[in-house]
Amino acid sequence: MIKVENLTKSYSGVTAINNLSFEVGAGEVVGFLGPNGAGKSTTMKILSCFVPPTSGTASVAGFDVTQDSLEVRKRIGYLPENVPLYPDMRVTEYLRYRANLKGVPRRKVKERVEEVKVLTSLKDVETKMIGHLSKGYRQRVGLADAIVHEPDLVILDEPTIGLDPNQIRQVRDLIKDLGKKHTVLLSTHILPEVEMTCSRVLIINKGKILASDTPANLLSNASSLNQVKVVIRGPEQEMKKALESISDVREVRTTANGNLVEVLVFTPGNIDVREHIFRKVVDGKWTILELSQPRRTLEDVFVQLTQEDEEL
Repeated sequence: MIKVENLTKSYSGVTAINNLSFEVGAGEVVGFLGPNGAGKSTTMKILSCFVPPTSGTASVAGFDVTQDSLEVRKRIGYLPENVPLYPDMRVTEYLRYRANLKGVPRRKVKERVEEVKVLTSLKDVETKMIGHLSKGYRQRVGLADAIVHEPDLVILDEPTIGLDPNQIRQVRDLIKDLGKKHTVLLSTHILPEVEMTCSRVLIINKGKILASDTPANLLSNASSLNQVKVVIRGPEQEMKKALESISDVREVRTTANGNLVEVLVFTPGNIDVREHIFRKVVDGKWTILELSQPRRTLEDVFVQLTQEDEEL
């Protein structure tokens, strides 16, 4: 569905993306992640024919974004970070107007507008002025606009920004539904959202791809170290020395808070040393209040990869 090859975009000598290459297959829901200024929005603007590349090529559904921009626009729905809406139009009026602009056949406009209002939960506000809607409802109007013409590809740039937790959950469910009929490219800083909705993740920094894989594979391959968290009541240095003596322990970090010590124990691969830690605590006649193995998150992977890239 998307094919990007050696894509570069420069603004007044500043390179926003540099020799970028990646592909997104039909039916995929792909998370597009990166720090601020990494090149995500620039890439999405090129794919949506909003700005041209400096060099390289990009195509959507086989159509080049530079040579066949009108064909590309027919096949994409784009929700930018700041949704441009007409505040003095009513929801249904606006969606019908947008459906006509996007080439939905006249006989299907009414039916299609009703469908997207149901899909995006806009029926309760269908007669209201857009300018009187909450941020959450305005975001839903933008989503309805993005899919009203049934595009092959839906590009969502920070679709949940500024929404409350309930609204975020509703938009997340909508993205899952979109993935059943459309290819979705999703940019967001809410990484749990990506873990729950995306089949693959692209991580970009400084205009280049750092990783491309499923969330599960990124979590399992990003680091060779696991960690165990322990909270113990006892002498800090004595405990640290005892835990460092456990076979396969690579590092022990301690933080004291009164007579309580929080300990992080790092081990290679999938080695589990929790039982050995427990026995060391018992042998020392200390008190253990917590023993857990925190689950690595996509946020941990993201921070690790981007920080390593900054150090290069």
